Amino acid sequence: MSYEMWTEKYRPVTLDDMVNQKEIVERLKSFVKARNVPHCIFAGPPGTGKTTAALCLAHDLYGEGYREHIMELNASDERGINVVRETVKTFARTRSMGEVSFKILILDEADNMTADAQQALRRTMERYTETARFILIANYSGKIIEPIQSRCAPFRFTFLPEEDIINRIKFICENENVDISEDGIDAILEVGEGDLRRTINILQAAASVGKVITADVVYSVVGRANPADIREMIRLAMNGEFIEARKKLREMILKYGLAGSDILKQVHLEIFRLNIPDRWKIKLADTVGEIDFRLIQGSDEEVQLSALLARLAEAGYEIRGDL
Repeated sequence: MSYEMWTEKYRPVTLDDMVNQKEIVERLKSFVKARNVPHCIFAGPPGTGKTTAALCLAHDLYGEGYREHIMELNASDERGINVVRETVKTFARTRSMGEVSFKILILDEADNMTADAQQALRRTMERYTETARFILIANYSGKIIEPIQSRCAPFRFTFLPEEDIINRIKFICENENVDISEDGIDAILEVGEGDLRRTINILQAAASVGKVITADVVYSVVGRANPADIREMIRLAMNGEFIEARKKLREMILKYGLAGSDILKQVHLEIFRLNIPDRWKIKLADTVGEIDFRLIQGSDEEVQLSALLARLAEAGYEIRGDL
């Protein structure tokens, strides 16, 4: 759930509501207490609370009317030098009215700004420090030029632990009266890959079906095959049942409407979970990479995936021979 969705349904979020990012929260609280905020860079993977942290900081700093003291720009849409020269500079040069003498400009996805725009931003940050503070939000802080990095206090966000994500899923389900099974939670965790925003979007999509959220419902709404089906296909192939494995493959393509690259990605994940010698995992990973390259070059999906199953069958024969 985004900051805006939460605020509309429940109440404004504060820094006290943030979970796991304890060190970051403590540092931001110290800024609020001192009524002073330096230029900042919030860097880390998507869905870890960077934008929400910036809005929470603004809320705690300015109070309920914090929206009057901040400006949000998404640098992936508005990232040219003209935006910095016009929109940003106009906002930055005017002083804030209230206890806090400066305003905050939040530049989301700042790592997508052009080099020229970043150079212009550097000078603006330096010139209008008394009236505006900048919070740059980026997935990759290395894409932000060094002069800007040296002017900012860095904050490194990390993926949330599974326990915190599970607690958030259960909290939302309880408040929205949504029934979810344990395997449904596990499936959402696997597909979400630590991104809480993606996790909540998947939960919402699964809940819209109107059924109890199970693993099958989750995989159907996100367009991914159930890992159990992928494992069964690999097992059949490696046991020498090539025709049955190919039937399973065609069944999954029809059932989930998957592209060959999607199935290939899941096969790649499952290979490393197989109970086979490491040298065979290396060989099979190399095979998957080769098939993936052929698909990218435009080869026929069914032919290439059948070739992959054939290689799995050959590997199964050789592994049993080794044992």
